[in-house]
Parts: sequence; structure tokens; C-alpha cells
Amino acid sequence: MNISVVIPLLNEEESLKELHDWIVSVMQSNSFSYEILFIDDGSTDTSWQVISQLAKTNACVKGIRFLKNFGKSQALHAGFAAAKGNVVITMDADLQDNPDEIPELYDMVTNQNFDLVSGWKKKRFDSVIAKNLPSKLFNWAARKTSGVKLHDFNCGLKAYSNTVVKHIDVYGEMHRYIPVLAKNAGFTNIGEKVVQHQARKYGHTKFGMNRFINGFLDLITIWFVSRFGKRPMHLFGALGVIMFIIGFGFSFYLGLDKLFFNPTGRLITDRPQFYIALSTMIIGSQLFIAGFLGELILRSKRQQQRYYVKEALNVSE
Repeated sequence: MNISVVIPLLNEEESLKELHDWIVSVMQSNSFSYEILFIDDGSTDTSWQVISQLAKTNACVKGIRFLKNFGKSQALHAGFAAAKGNVVITMDADLQDNPDEIPELYDMVTNQNFDLVSGWKKKRFDSVIAKNLPSKLFNWAARKTSGVKLHDFNCGLKAYSNTVVKHIDVYGEMHRYIPVLAKNAGFTNIGEKVVQHQARKYGHTKFGMNRFINGFLDLITIWFVSRFGKRPMHLFGALGVIMFIIGFGFSFYLGLDKLFFNPTGRLITDRPQFYIALSTMIIGSQLFIAGFLGELILRSKRQQQRYYVKEALNVSE
């Protein structure tokens, strides 16, 4: 199979039929073998009914329905697990991503040997204050922190080789940082393509300003995980050593001063240096314990179920 199109969605009943017809038109005109995977992330409208009807009329349509809203990252994880195409294309269900970009994205992965190609919505139709400016700041911070030189990390339109999606773990809210996850997994041939962005035709956006706050917090998380996820003691142990050295230095100074230079002076416990030494040594010990606990958790962790599927259409186990 040439292409798997993975589409996570939440309450997009109005756009699904039009998006499906558009994708099918592109696939047929380019003679691609394909599958369309709709991942219904707990919609409360008639989205699943629309998907079910599409699956009856088109055997290439497959669907996965979650019991409740688990988030876009979990939806992508389920779609990636089920995808069988040599190239996996992700796009949003709101018609803001253009299916006409698929052939070029497919060519970049198959013929130009990119592991991942991320769309860049250079010209956007979103609110400048509500989305564009925060997005630019967010993308700048992501570039500086991750070292992945992309202009638009959060673009839903991306293309992957099948090998990439089978070797990365999209968890939490990390869908924004899939290129970073891919890089950390060893897939370094990451490209970018300017894609057409379209104004939302139906409904309203499901994301508010809080996604940018969460995005920056996730950026800190992925920086930590990529640097110290497999060796937490290297961070916590180093900080613990620094704090312990500071505390020991103050303790040594207080001891020498009391024994040799000022034996009749005020009590050690009356001096602020004593509390600095006590606090830093306690903090240093706690950081060491945190490092040890991190190492133990890393070695004993078990894979947990992150979402629960209610129904599936044409998807093999």
C-alpha cells in the first residue's frame, strides 16, 4: 500500500464527507493505493455515524472510535499503530489542510528519502494575536531548544515513512513535537515543505490559548526527557553534588571558625551560615534520592493503556 492518511478528529461532522471525497479524488488521479484512517477522539456529534457511512461505501476507509476524548497525541498513536502504508500522511479534519499537497509529500519521502516532512503554513488565515504571534514565539523556542530547524512544528499536515511511525511513541501532548521525537529516535533526515493553509469552513477551533502554555511546558519536558530520560541520575546527581559541596563548604568554614578563630563567639546555630549549610545539604540529599528513584522507575516501568477503543471499522488487530 502506498499511503495511509491518518486523520484525528473531534466533532467535525460537517467536514468529513467533503474531506473524504477530496482525498479520494487526489488518490485516484495519482493512482495511489491507499487507506484513510479516521480516529474519532470521543466526538459527541454525529462524526462516527458519518465515518461509518463512508466505510460502507468505501472499503479504503477505516475508523477507530475512542470511549472518550483522550487527546490528539493518543489519536495519532492509535492511527500510527494501525497504519499499513509505506508513507503515512497526517492531517486535521477541519479542511484547513489541503489534500492536494499529498503527492508532493509522498514524493519527498519515497524519492528524496526524507524520514519525515513537516508542512509549513507560511501564509495563515488565523487570528494574528490569538494564534500567529504565539505560534511564532512557540516555534522559535522549539527550534532553539530541540535543534530541529522547522518553521512550523504544530502543522497537522506531515508525511512520514512507515518505519518512523512504528518507532516513535507519541504520548501525553507530544503531538506538537513529533519531529523532535523522530530526531531523538535516530531519524535525522527531516524536511519541510511550504503548504497551503485554508480558512476553517465549518465549526470552530478546538484549541484555546492554553495550548501554547501547555506547549511550552511540554517543550521543557521533551528537552529533559531527550537529555536525561535514560540517565536521570546524571542531572539529579550533578545538582545534588553541587548543593552538597555548597553545604559542606559552609559547614567546614563554621567548624574551623568555631574551633580555631572564634571559640568564645556566638553559637553556630545563631549564625545564618549554619542554616544555609543545613538547607543545601538536605536539598542535595533529596536530589540524590530523586535520581535514584528515577533510575529505579526507569528500570521497572511498564507500558500502560493510554486510551480505550469503543469501536473499530475495517481495522485488523
